[in-house]
Formats: sequence, C-alpha cells, structure tokens
Amino acid sequence: MFRVVAVGGTFDELHRGHRALLRRAFEVGDHVLIGLSSDEFAGRMGKPHEVAPYERRLRELRALLTEWGVDGRAEIIPLNDPYGVTLSNGHVEAIIVSRETEPKAREINEKRAAMGLPPLQIIVVEMVLAEDGLPISTTRIRRGEIDREGRLLRRPLPHA
Repeated sequence: MFRVVAVGGTFDELHRGHRALLRRAFEVGDHVLIGLSSDEFAGRMGKPHEVAPYERRLRELRALLTEWGVDGRAEIIPLNDPYGVTLSNGHVEAIIVSRETEPKAREINEKRAAMGLPPLQIIVVEMVLAEDGLPISTTRIRRGEIDREGRLLRRPLPHA
C-alpha cells in the first residue's frame, strides 16, 4: 500500500477499462491523485473522435468516486500534459497505468532520473477486453461497436 499514487487519463465515455484502472489505484493507494486531461490537452492528443467537455467528464468521474465511497481519498486535478504532477518532487510514490500507457510511465521515470528524483513504482493494469476479445476503448464506443461494458453493439463485418 502506498500513501499517494497517481493515475491519469481523459476518462471519456467512462468505461469498464477506466473503472478497472481507477479501482486498482484505490486498492494500492491511500490517496489517489487523478489527472483528468484538460480540453486543450485532449485536443492535442489527436484522438480519432470527439471528446466530451472537461466538465462533463469531471462530473461523471466524481459521481463514480462518490458511488464507490472513495471521493474523500481522491483529488482530481487538470492534466495539461502527459506528465502532470509526476515530475515534481512531491509525495507521489507510484503510478497506475494501463498496459497501453506503460511506455509513458517508463518515460516519466527516465525524466525523473534525469532530474535527480527517485523512480515511481509502476503498477500496470491489463487492458479490459470486450466480448470480441479486443480491448475496450472510447474510440470503439464512439464508433458504436461496443458499449461501456464491452458488449458488442454491432457485429463486425466478415473478412472477405
């Protein structure tokens, strides 16, 4: 158990994969810093779909934390770049990432080392798969392929 852990994301279409990532953060951390991508940062990410406004994503995230009864252990902060508070000499001890974003966590530790800061413990959460065995993602939800739980909404076309 860590005193303070960090997790970050856009958390658009808050889905089962996002919930697994957040749940793990609360399992291993007493206090969880949640970096929520700002509208500006989300716009610079080149996502292949529209992203809900920050305030809507924030409301949905807060509602989930309240539902889980962990809102008193969380601090949601705007994320304006891929690093957030992880490059400061603060109290963060670990970073929780998905398998997809694990390389960014390793980059963070390289930058921390160059700054003379100790490395963060990296905790990787495996991607949550939809019914079809492919990872749940906001992009797939926005395309209408799956719902937030990973259930197929339309059958993929057979390969010719």
